[in-house]
Order: sequence, then C-alpha cells, then structure tokens
Amino acid sequence: MAQCLQSVQEFIQDAFVPLVAVLCSEEAEKVTRKNELNFEELVRPFCRLTSEVHMRDPNNQIHVIKGLKISINNIVTQPPQPGAIRKRLNDVVSACQPADGLVANVITAGDYDLNISDRSVKASVPWYSNWKETLMNLNTSKFYSATTPWFEAYRENFFQTTSASDHEFLNHYLACMLVVSSREPEPIEQFLKLSQEQHRIQHSSDYSYPKWFIPNTLKYYVLLHDISEGNEQRVDSVYEEMKQRYGSQGCYLLKINSRTSVKGSEEQIPDPWSQYLHKHSLQNQDSYEDGINALIMNKNAENSFITSLDGLEHIVKDGVPNNFKSHPLQLDNVTDPVGHSDNPEPAKSTGSLQDVKKQNSVTAHGTCLTLNDHDRIRQFIQEFTFRGLVPHIEKTIRQLNDQLVSRKGLSRSLFTATKKWFSGNKVPEKGVNEVKNTAGLLYPPEAPELQIRKMADLCFLVQHYDLAYSCYHTAKKEFLHDQALLYAAGAQEMAAVSAFLQPGAPRSYPAHYMENAIQIYKDCRCMVLAERCTLLSAEILKSQGKYSDAAAILIRMTSEDSDLRSALLLEQAAHCFINMRNPMVRKFAFHMILAGHRFSKAGQRKHALRCYCQAMQVYKGKGWSLAEDHINFTIGRQSFTLRQLDNAVSAFKHILINDSKQPATQQGAFLREYLYVYKSVSQLSPEGPLLQLPLPCINSSATRVFFGHYRRLAEGEKQAATHVSLDQEYDAESSQQWKELEEQGVSVIYKGTLPPNFQTTQYCLNSQTDNSRYSLAVVEEPITVEVIFKNPLKVPLLLTDLSLLWKFMPLDYRDFPNEEKELISNEKDSHAKVPFGNEITGTEVIPEFVINGEEIKPARLKLFPHQTGELHILGVVYNLGTTTANISNAIDGTDPTAGTQAGKFMNNFLSVRGKQDLEIQGPRLNNTKEEKTSVRYGPDHRLDPIITEPMPLLEVFFINFPTGLLCGEIRKAYVEFMNVSKCPLTGLKVISQHPDFFTFGSSTASLTPQSPTASENCSAYKTVVTDSTSTCTALTSLVSPMDFGVDSENPPGVIDVPLPNSELLPGTSVQLPLWLRGPDEEGVHEINFLFYYESTEKQSKMSHRVLRHTAVICTSRSLSVRATACRSNALEDEEGSASNMLVFLDVENTNTSEGVREFHIVQVSSGSKCWKLQKCISPLEDKDSKLTSRERAKLCFKASRCRNTESTSCLSEKYVFADLVLGNEQIISATTPCADFFFQNARMLKSKTSPLQANVQTSQTPGKQSVRDSLTLVQQCQEVELNIIVLWKAYVVEDNKQLILEGQLHVTLHSIGKEACSFLQKQESQEMVVLKFIRPEHPPVPPVPSLDQLSHLIKTSLHYPEYFSHPFQEKSLCLVPVDLVLSNCSQADVDVIIDLRHKSTSPEALEVLGSFTWLGKTQHKLQMKGQEVYRLHLKACFIHAGVYNLGTPRIFAKLSNQVTLYETKQNSVPALIIISNI
Repeated sequence: MAQCLQSVQEFIQDAFVPLVAVLCSEEAEKVTRKNELNFEELVRPFCRLTSEVHMRDPNNQIHVIKGLKISINNIVTQPPQPGAIRKRLNDVVSACQPADGLVANVITAGDYDLNISDRSVKASVPWYSNWKETLMNLNTSKFYSATTPWFEAYRENFFQTTSASDHEFLNHYLACMLVVSSREPEPIEQFLKLSQEQHRIQHSSDYSYPKWFIPNTLKYYVLLHDISEGNEQRVDSVYEEMKQRYGSQGCYLLKINSRTSVKGSEEQIPDPWSQYLHKHSLQNQDSYEDGINALIMNKNAENSFITSLDGLEHIVKDGVPNNFKSHPLQLDNVTDPVGHSDNPEPAKSTGSLQDVKKQNSVTAHGTCLTLNDHDRIRQFIQEFTFRGLVPHIEKTIRQLNDQLVSRKGLSRSLFTATKKWFSGNKVPEKGVNEVKNTAGLLYPPEAPELQIRKMADLCFLVQHYDLAYSCYHTAKKEFLHDQALLYAAGAQEMAAVSAFLQPGAPRSYPAHYMENAIQIYKDCRCMVLAERCTLLSAEILKSQGKYSDAAAILIRMTSEDSDLRSALLLEQAAHCFINMRNPMVRKFAFHMILAGHRFSKAGQRKHALRCYCQAMQVYKGKGWSLAEDHINFTIGRQSFTLRQLDNAVSAFKHILINDSKQPATQQGAFLREYLYVYKSVSQLSPEGPLLQLPLPCINSSATRVFFGHYRRLAEGEKQAATHVSLDQEYDAESSQQWKELEEQGVSVIYKGTLPPNFQTTQYCLNSQTDNSRYSLAVVEEPITVEVIFKNPLKVPLLLTDLSLLWKFMPLDYRDFPNEEKELISNEKDSHAKVPFGNEITGTEVIPEFVINGEEIKPARLKLFPHQTGELHILGVVYNLGTTTANISNAIDGTDPTAGTQAGKFMNNFLSVRGKQDLEIQGPRLNNTKEEKTSVRYGPDHRLDPIITEPMPLLEVFFINFPTGLLCGEIRKAYVEFMNVSKCPLTGLKVISQHPDFFTFGSSTASLTPQSPTASENCSAYKTVVTDSTSTCTALTSLVSPMDFGVDSENPPGVIDVPLPNSELLPGTSVQLPLWLRGPDEEGVHEINFLFYYESTEKQSKMSHRVLRHTAVICTSRSLSVRATACRSNALEDEEGSASNMLVFLDVENTNTSEGVREFHIVQVSSGSKCWKLQKCISPLEDKDSKLTSRERAKLCFKASRCRNTESTSCLSEKYVFADLVLGNEQIISATTPCADFFFQNARMLKSKTSPLQANVQTSQTPGKQSVRDSLTLVQQCQEVELNIIVLWKAYVVEDNKQLILEGQLHVTLHSIGKEACSFLQKQESQEMVVLKFIRPEHPPVPPVPSLDQLSHLIKTSLHYPEYFSHPFQEKSLCLVPVDLVLSNCSQADVDVIIDLRHKSTSPEALEVLGSFTWLGKTQHKLQMKGQEVYRLHLKACFIHAGVYNLGTPRIFAKLSNQVTLYETKQNSVPALIIISNI
C-alpha cells in the first residue's frame, strides 16, 4: 500500500472515536453564523485533546488516554442513503488530485525508478523525455515515500459515513450537547425544550436513527455568549442558575465573538476551519443550503415557515426543524437499489465540487473570533471531556461490569471471568427458521452478550485495548455458540484490532479473525462492513511488512458492485507489490492498469489517467508493444476527455511511431483517433504555429539536396552529359576523383596553387558528403530536396499539399557591408496551400503523395530562389489523412485518373495540417584528443545553402558518341556546347584522367582535317592517295608539339576547348568535332569528363562552375604489337650514315569476335626527335599485312638517325614523323587525330616514368660525380626513344553490313635489345619472401656501368668479299683484304684495343670452319672520339679452299677516364667467306 500520513495506530484511533450529538437553538446558530460557521463546525478543529486523560478501569487501576479525539455532530434523524454516500465518496476522490509543484516521490524498485507522485502523469508518459533526469535529481535518498491522499480522503469519509449498526455500538452517540444562546429571553426554558427533544428522539419509536449507546445519555448544557453584545451580569447569573440546576460538571459557559471591528483590524488571525471545511464541504453542502439547525419553535407553529439566516425556508414540525429527519447526504428523489454504479453524474458532481471549492476559497471563517476565543473553545472541549464525557464513560464501564458480574455473583472483575459467567440468562428473540439465518438473529437490548459487546466498545473507544480484547474475545465465543454470525464477525474484527493495538504486543495479530469476519460480511451482503474490515486489516498487515498478504486481502475485496472501491483497492494492492523486499514491478504495473480501468468505469478519469501513466513506466521500452499500445491509447482517450489535448496528441503519436504489431484495422482506428484529437488541438489556435506530425517517419540523415536543373535526356543521336542527379547513387571513390579533377583545373587557373577559399563544387549533398561548409546555389535555379518518408503502419497514408518550410535572409553580395534585413519565413502562409512562386522563393507544392503500408518512399520538393541571400530549409508541411486501399492503388499508377479521384475522396476523409522538422545531426568529430574522449558532432549545412548571383549554365550534348570500340580504334564524334543561362561563359576546359582517350584537334587549322574528308571510306584521318613508288621509302614531316596542345604549363589532363572567340554567349551553342581512341586495355572503362567554365564577370561567392560527364566505353581486343630494336650490321647506309638500326615488329590479331573478319596493317609511322623509320626491309606481296583471328606477322624496318635539316629537331624540340605506307593511301601522321593521340600517349608515359637523371644528387665528390657521368654516357649508347605508330583497318560485319574501322597503336622503344609492347603488361604477383634487415658494414658503393652496358660502346663491322677464288696450285697462300669498321656509339672518347689472335684453337673449331691467320699486326690500339667511325685495313691469309669465319677479332674498349678494359659484344652472326680454288 501507499505510505500514509498517519500511522496505523493513529488511523484506527481516529476511525473509532466517541460520538457526541449536539442540539442548538436558533439564537445560538445566529451567534455562530457571524463566523460563517455552525456550532458543529466551530468546535471541530479543537476536538482533539492535547493533554492526557486519566480514568480508572473496573479494577480501579489508572488508565491513561493519549491524544483522545471526539466527534461532535448535529443530530440527524434519518440514516444516509447508499447513493448519497457513494456520491460523496466519488466527489471526495475526484476532488483530491495530485497537486502541481510538489516534490516528486520516487520508489527505487530493482532497475526501475518509479515516480509515484503528483508528477507521475508528466514523468511517466512517453513524451516526457527528461523525467528520469528529473527524478534522479530529486532522489537524494534510496527510498521516497509515495502518498495517495485521495485514498486517505476516501478512507476517512468512508468511516465518517458508516452508519450505526445494531450488532455493534462504536457509532452510537455517548452524549448530547444542548447549546443555547445567552440572548434567549429564558435560557433555562430553552434548555428544557432541547432536553425534551433529545429524549423524544432517543426514546420515541418514531425515530430509529441516530443510535444511542445507553438509555441514560449524558446531557451537557452549554450557554453560548456573544461578547460583542455585552450584558455580562445577566450571563453570569444565568450560568450560576445552570450550575445549581445541572451541577458544575454538567454545564459550561462559552464566550465567543470578542472581536468587534473586523474590517479595520490588521491582525492576521489563523483560520483552522479551512482544512476541515474543504474536507467536509461536500458532506455539509446540503446543510448550507437548508440551514444547519433551525430554532426550536413553539408546538403551535408546526406548519409555519421560517426563514433562516441564509434566506432558505425550512418546515418546522413539533418545534424541531425537519432537517433532523434528512441526512446531509440525502439526495433529491434518489432511489438507489443495491448494486448500482457509484458514479451518479460525475460531470454534475464535479461542477458542484468546483462551486463549493470556489465558495470556500472566497468565504472567510472565524472573522469575529480572536486567539483568546480559540483558547476558550479549546478549553471548553477539554472541560467537556475531562468533567463530562470521560467520567460518564468510566461510570458506564463500571455499571456494565457490575451488571454482568452481579448476574453470576462470582467476581467483581471481568479480568477473572470465564465463559460460564456469561453462559446463562440468554433469551434471544429467535424465530423458528432463524437459527442458521445469520442476518435474522437479534438480541434484546439487555442481553448479556450485547452488554459484553457494549463494554468492549467503550473500552476500545478509550484506548483500553487489553480489556477490550478480553471482552471481544468472550463475546465472539458467545455469538459463535449462538450461530449469530454477524455479531460474531463484528466481535472477531474488533478483537483482531484490539490485539494489534495492545501495548507491548503481548499476542500476535490474529489475521484469521479478519479473514473470517470479511467472509461472513460478504455472505451477509454487508459489503460496507467487509470493506471496513479489509481497510483495517490491510493497514495492519502493511505495518507489519506483510505486503503480500495485504495485497491479497485487498484484491479479494474487489467486485463488480463498486468500481470506485475496486479501483482504490487495486491501486493499494499495486503499491503493496512495489513495497515488498523484492519489489514485484510487473505486478505493480498490471494492477495499476486494472485500477485505471476501474477508475475509468467509475468516472474518475484523472485517476485513471494517472494509473495508466504510472504503469507505462514499467511497460515502455521492454518490447511489450501491444501492452504499450493499449496503455497509450487509453492515456490518449482519457487525456482528450479531460481536455489535456497536448498529452492526448503525444500519447496517440507514440502509438503510431513505434513498430506496432497491431493489425491494419486497429492501426487505422488508432490513426483516426489521432487525427481527430490533433484536429481538435489545432482548432484551438488556428493562426498559431503548425504542430508537429508523427507520420510518416522521416529519415532526416538520408535527406539529399540537389542544386540546379535536371539535365535533358538524349534527343535522337544527341546524348546529354550525365552530370549529377538524384537518381545516381553516391560513390565516395568517384567523388574523390571528381574533386581531384576540379582541383587540377583550378590549380591551372591559379598557377599551380589552390586559393585559400576554394570550395569543391557539390551539386548533390547527402550524409556522406562534406557538409561542414555552406553550399552555394545560384539564383533562379531550382533547389531540389529529397525527403525519405517511411510509413510504419500497415495502412496507406495520403499526404496532400506537400511542400517545404524555409526561412530566408536577403543579402546583396555586391554591396559591402550588407545591411541587416528582416528574416522572412513561409510558415505563416503554410496553413493553406503555398503558391508556387512568390517574390522571395518559389515553393513547389505536391498536390497528392500516397505512401502505402510499410513503404519507404522519397519525395522530391523544389524551391526556386528569386533573390540572393541565405536560405535555411526547416522542414516539410502537409495535410495528413487516411485513404482506402483502392485510392492508394489508383494513385500508385493502376488508374490514370488517380489524381482527381484522390482529391474527391479526401473530401470525405479526415485530414489535418501540420509539419515535421528536418533536423540533421552532423558527423561525430574524432580528430583531437578532446573530441575522441567526448561525444561531439560537427555541423551539417546541407539544408542551409547560400544563394549567389547569376552564373552561366552549360549543357553538353554528344553526337555519334560510341559505346563500344576496339582497342586503339579511332572514331570521330561531335560535341555540342550550349549556354542556357543569361550570362556569357568563358574559359571552357575539359579535365580528365584519360586525356589519351579524346582530342579536339590541333590548334593549327592546317593540321586538322575537314569534316567530313573526301578520302576513301570517309576516314577520320587526313589521307593522301600515293603511287607505287612511294611505298618503300618513308615520307617525313616536321611537327612542333605546341601545335597539338603539348604545353609544359598545363598538366596533361587539362585541355582547352577551342570556342570561337573563347566565349559562349547566352542562348547560343557551338558544335565541335571530337576524336576518340579506344583504350589499349580491353574491358569496360568509365572515363570522366569535367567541363570547367567561368563567368565573364567575376563573382564574389562563386568563381567557376563545372559539369560532369561519365562515358562508359566497352573495348574489345584488336592487335597486339611487340617491337624490338637491334643494331644493324651495316655501319653505313645509302646516305653514308653509320647511325642506323633494325626495328622488328611482331603483330598479332588477338580479336576472337566473329564479327571482326580481318585486320589490315595499312601504315607504320614513327615519331621521334632524333630517329625515324627509313624503309621497310620485308615488303609483302599484297602491300599491306592481312591478319585474321590469331594470326601473327613479323615486320622488319630500318631506322636511322635524323640528318641534315631534320637534325635540328633535337634542338628545336620538334618531332620528325616518318610514314611507311603499306596500302594505297598515306595517312598523314603529323596531323589530327594521329599526332594528337601520339603526343598524348607520349605525355602520359612521360608522366608515369621519371628519368634517372632527375634523381641524381648533385652534392657528390668529384670522383663519384665522374663515375655517374660515365654511367650516363654508357646508358645513352643504348637509348633510342623511338615511337612507332601502327595504323590499321578492321573489316567488321554488323547487321549484315560491312564496316571499316580504323585505329592506331603506339609502341615506344626506349633502348636497344629491350622489347616494347603496345599495351601495359600485367605484372605477375611475386611470392612473399621473408624480409631481412641487413646493416651494411661499408658505405654503399656508387653505381658503375655493367659489363653488358660497356660491351655496347663500340659497334664493329667487317667488309670483305663473300666469294674469293684463288689458284692454290700456283700460290699456296691466299691473301684476302678485309676492312674492320669501328663506330663509337657514345659521345665520349673511347680507348680501343683490337686483338686479332684466335681465341679458340680446339680441333673441333678448326674442323668445322677451317683455320686461317691474320697477317700484319695482331693487336691494334687506338683512341676514338665521340660518334667517330674508324676503318682498319686487315689481310686474312688462307692456305686452302673452304668456308671460313672472319669474325674472330676481339675488341676491347674503355672510356678514356677509366682504367678497366671491357670486351665488346659483336654480332653473333658469323662472317663467313667462301674460298674456292681455281
């Protein structure tokens, strides 16, 4: 049970107190009415004695009574009606509500902190988010006592309204006060009339109510004197006469109203009556209306009317007002059968209660009384108790004891009495069939059993619990013996209470007495007595810590006959469960739900709401969704009934936003309830701010914002740039690539650096983008916000007039500084449909938007800013309504007339207008130590764009842009640039990571072919028809890289677009040719184009704009080219040049597609600064090389260094292009697009590989520096840097049509002897080996030329006749002249030694090739300058005919500044000579 303000002992003592009746004359009532009180109310605050009272028991032992309280009531001659009692109890409970502002009480039960107090409604409902924090701040101790004052008020009024019974005497009157005013003409006569009236009421058979304890009732005569009226002498004389007549112990003079000037006095007199009047106002309100007591009139005026002081009329009969016959709780025309509801018109009772409260709060009581008057009244009660009531009780106890003992004549005391003392002389008035009828057995008033019970009740009232228990116990046995079960039940009940209240607790509490009594009361249908017994027993069990037993007895008392009683008892049982040693929290919650249900049936809506809210503290967040839904639904209903509309809205909202497991029909009912309540709330303030709607759910973090227009789709052959759209998924890797491309373009504009205020352009913002800075939007360009809606219900939702909420701060960025302007918002206009456009920001409205059950659906809403400034998007506003499944299906697209139908249906369905805020939390910060150790979030400004000044807007379209290419295929397309804004644009650039994929052509018009060309098959190349004589020798031309955009200032990926006049005016467009080349690697390629452009007028916020395009190209295999260069044996060519070499090309058709029939190699070109292809050594019969699938061809070409006018190209950074035509027409490789892709490929390779010279450190010692110079010189001997361009045509059959495709492949030869490929070979993954760390003992040795590198310093060649005839018969020695030509391949001086001695003399060598000898010097030493050619004349001597190898000379060479000689490598092909005999 809940903790009460009183202890259980105090509660029981106040429940059973001596009752004193009072009869007042009319003049006495007038005296008390000056204080707005009657006599009963006047003395009520002083009825508890502050001092102890002493009396003697039958054994003449002194017994001390502590804190005695008496109850003084007006005489009422009719018992209260049950309906009136129920109405009073219902009103009392309804009036006692938790007060606002008090400190919350908390019970800590296990893992729960339960708020059981005045704030429980606020703290336990789901919408009260900070309730636990509030409780923890208040919870300074582990346990807080929780009080239920409505239960205590109910209990107190229940005991006060319990009528007197015949089987017990606790509610019988012990005495009667007769009050007469001193203003009466004959006060003594008036006392006599009152005394006679009291005697008539007690002893006449006309009155069965009230009940009197004994026939000889104590009468106490009170003379009431108004001090303000004076006449003290008369009063004293009357009082002396009273003492002589009634004795000094039986009368009293009470003087009051000593306060004369009420209005002018500034003295603040306390008002002790307020608390009692508020508590009992409902009980006595009928008395206020009817007058408390009228004057006793003359018997001759029986039917006359008199008017009381309050102006109401009363009928007087026999000199006594007839209000004696009507109880204060009497209802007008009430017929209340047993079992009726205890909630008669709760609304009316609440209204009357409010009226009484208002009356009591305004009326001042005791205005004519001073503190001395208070003391006089207190002294009066004390004198009455000490000298009148207590001696009377003591005397009565003795008399009863003497009577009972005298009948047996055995003992003078009941302390030694046994059962046989009271076993005789019992004459119960029993009927024939009344033995087993528990309600029909009656005892005569003089029966000894009733005398024992009478004595027991008297002892109990004066706190003599030992004697009371003995008497109750004895009476119980007697009653049980006679089967007078109702009497026995009463005796058992009070015996148990007396046993509990005995000082020192000599015996344990007999709980079974109470259980038997309750059961008997229920069997006898005495539910009031059963309830009283339950309340007493539960309090006693609770005080002993037996909360489980107390809860059980309370629950057993619940029934259907009284909802209010059941509700209160269930609530107390719930508190018992929570107060156990091991709190049973779930049982507490369950019984609070039951109590709330019974409160609701009893019309106690506030208490029902409180119970449900307290139970919610246990159920919420535990996964019991159905229970939560039921509780929240009830909370919403009760709150709405109590006009707590905000709480009702919040409760229904909680049902809707949770993951409900309810069926669709139930969810629909919940939604309709919510909409109805929400509409009621919104109607309270139609012009106020919009309220928050819970449905549909919005995933704010998933909100995306797109700036700009949607791009136009493809039109015919035109393909629009992909750019950015909301339909694309965000890719972090791709976004980083676009960022790098934009930074690359901006760095070109700012000479290699980024400006400090640089901000990457982001057209689409989401949760993964960087939103820490304010994004930029352009005025007059739309802003699209994608909001993700989720319908958690199983029923469809219909949103109408859906739009965005925003606020805007106008700013003119051209004026500095800006003046502060008023913040503009569209929320005030959002109560109705927002217009599409206005002067500030146009707002798009979606008329209808349907979200099906459990569907996640995005909505894209647009804003059209018309002014520059700062825009803040706040949320969305819409009408929320329900619809049927048919409407939702129609709107989803099954019915073309869905839009009009939904609008018609919406007229018949309930909808409300509200909003939802878009609150986005930024990313968690995790950079500094402080941020890592705490939870901090950064800003997210995706919904706060800055509207900038007008900027140009570019649209790009591609014409004939392919989706599939062969590797190296050349295709010509067109690109169209269109300025759709009102501002001219300039500085257009294309930035890409694959600049070798496309080209706009040369900046020189003569090098760019016209479109289309008149050559064969409309080739993308510039071609010239050739004759047969030009197919064997190369056609050369000299080209500057600057003509093809190769500029050292721009990185390779930044390409200027050749706009006419470098500017594109508003509304104009330009179409430019675009050559494409398929990537060298097969597969699917995503190639990004970033179009960068600026405005002709510099803007303060936005410096440039970009347009993105991603081209997806699928490439398939074409040809694979491998090239190798080697030195030529011939040191001199036709032109006399000794710098030449052989180039071998290995070409393979790697395409396996059925559509590609064959490839033709139509031309091989070279491009280099120092080398060129001279001629083709192995011409084919069909001129060009035809390769079908998987066929290979070997081509050999002679290359030579550039001479004469071409040799200046090395100094002028110009390239020499040489074309070897293998077909019918020459493709001029020095023009677009061949030269463009050649230079782009060269730049890409150069950017990927850095020369060794760049890494050489200059801070070296002279010795080390010379070694590095030697290494460089030696390496240069092998470097070639010759670029080969293989141009081909492919014959493809597609859709039964033959197409001719063309393309080019690039192979770069870097050094002699190393193979180069036309595609990058994939490096095989090396096996993982254990990594070893070795500390070198000696410093690192500088790199030195290797043996292989040094062996190529000198190139040699033997010149001799292949056939030589000699007559050996005539001359035995044959001498043949041989020239050894040596060529220095380096730029440095080289020391050379020629050794002519044969290295091998083995018989096998002589046997194979024969033996010969060199005549003359066998070793020559000479020094050769850089690039020098030296011819040495030798003679070979043969002795007989045969085949001989002349390649026996060994050549040793070294750099002039080196010491070690190295043998050079010569050609492995033997120099054979045939010697024949003539």
